Amino acid sequence: MDFDFTSEQTQLADTVRRLAEKDYSFETRKHFVTAPNGPGDGVWAKLVDLGLTALPMPEAQGGFAGGAVDLLLVMRELGRGLVAEPYFATVFAAEFVKRAGGEAQLGLLEEVAAGTLKMAAALGEPASRHDLGVVDTRATASSGGYAITGRKSVVLFGAQADRLIVSARLSAGDDGLALFVVDAHAPGVVRNDLRTLDGQRVAEILLESVQVDADALLAEGDAARDLLDAAVDYGIALLCAEAIGVMEALNAATLEYAKTRKQFGQPIGRFQVLQHRMVEMFMHLEQARSMAYLAAVKVDTASATGDAGRQERRRVASAAKVRVGQAARFIGQQAVQIHGGMGVTNELPAAHLFKRLTMIELTLGDSDHHLQRFIAASAGAHVDEQAAMAPVVALEPLQRAA
Repeated sequence: MDFDFTSEQTQLADTVRRLAEKDYSFETRKHFVTAPNGPGDGVWAKLVDLGLTALPMPEAQGGFAGGAVDLLLVMRELGRGLVAEPYFATVFAAEFVKRAGGEAQLGLLEEVAAGTLKMAAALGEPASRHDLGVVDTRATASSGGYAITGRKSVVLFGAQADRLIVSARLSAGDDGLALFVVDAHAPGVVRNDLRTLDGQRVAEILLESVQVDADALLAEGDAARDLLDAAVDYGIALLCAEAIGVMEALNAATLEYAKTRKQFGQPIGRFQVLQHRMVEMFMHLEQARSMAYLAAVKVDTASATGDAGRQERRRVASAAKVRVGQAARFIGQQAVQIHGGMGVTNELPAAHLFKRLTMIELTLGDSDHHLQRFIAASAGAHVDEQAAMAPVVALEPLQRAA
C-alpha cells in the first residue's frame, strides 16, 4: 500500500508545524493552559486563517471536503506542538452533523468552516465510563420539540463551545437512543469549566429541562447508534494521529536529552542499555504510526463498502486505539526513566507530552475497552482470527523484554 502523502498534504503539514513552532512555543503554551478561561482566540484565528476549520467540512458548506487522512496530518502536527485549542472537539462534534445530513443543521457546518462556531460532543456520563451507549439523560417530547434533562461528564472544551452534540434517551432500551444539537447558551444549560492534568479544558454539564426544537434531533434508534459508532471511530482516528505527533516529539526530546546529559564523564546516550531502550521506543512509534494510518484509511472508505466495511472500520479503529495506547504508555514511561527525576517536572516538555498521551489513552475509550470492542467486532466478522489479532498482540514480546 502506498503511504506517501500528496505534495499538498505535505505542504499543509509543514505549515501547521511552522505555526505550532512559532506561535505555540513551550513557554507560550504554559501561559495558555493556565489562563482562567482557557486559551484565547489568537491561535484559534490563525488555525481558521490556514483553513483548518474548513478542511473537513463539505464543499457545499464552504469547506474543502477533507477526510480523516487529511486530518491525520493536521492532528499529528498539533500533537507534536501540544496545541491545546478546541480544534479536535469542534471537528469531532461537527462530524455528527455531517454524517446525519439533516438540512436544518447544515448551516452550522458553514459557521464551523468560517471559524465562528465552536462545538463539543457531550456524550459521556458519570455512570457510562467508556461505554457511550450507557445514557441516562432523558429527552421527552414537548410542544414543538423536546425537553432534555441529564448530566454530561468530561466534555472536552464544553465550556468554550457554542453548540453541543448531546446523547439522550427517548425511551428505555437500545432503540431509544437519540442524538441532539443543543445550544450551549440555552436556558437550563449549566457548565462547570475544569482543567485536566495535561492542560486541556473539560466541562461538567448539567441539562435542566433544556428546550430544543424538533429539528434539533439528528438521529434516533438504530440510526443514532450507527451515527455514534461512525463518529466515534472518526474521533479515534484523529486522536491516534495526535498521539503519533506527541510520541514523535517525546522521542526527539528524549534523544536530545540523552546526547547532552552526562554521567561518568560521557553522555548517557552512549550507554548501550539506553540505546536499546530508545530503539524500542522507535519501534513502538512506527508500529503505532502504521495502525493510525490504517485507521484513517478505514474511516474514509467504510461508508463506501457497506456493512462489512463498517464492521472492519470498528475493528481497525479499536485495534489502532489499543496499539497507540500501548505505545504511548511504553514511550512515556521510558522517556521519564531516561530523563530521570526531571522527566516528571513541569520545567521540561517531556512531562507535558507524557500527560497528553495519558489523556489521549483515556479519551473515547482506553486500551482495555477497545480490546474488548475489537474482540466483539471480530466475533461477527469472517476473518482469519490469528491475523485479526496480530495488530493487538505484536508488541507483547517487546513489552516483556522491556
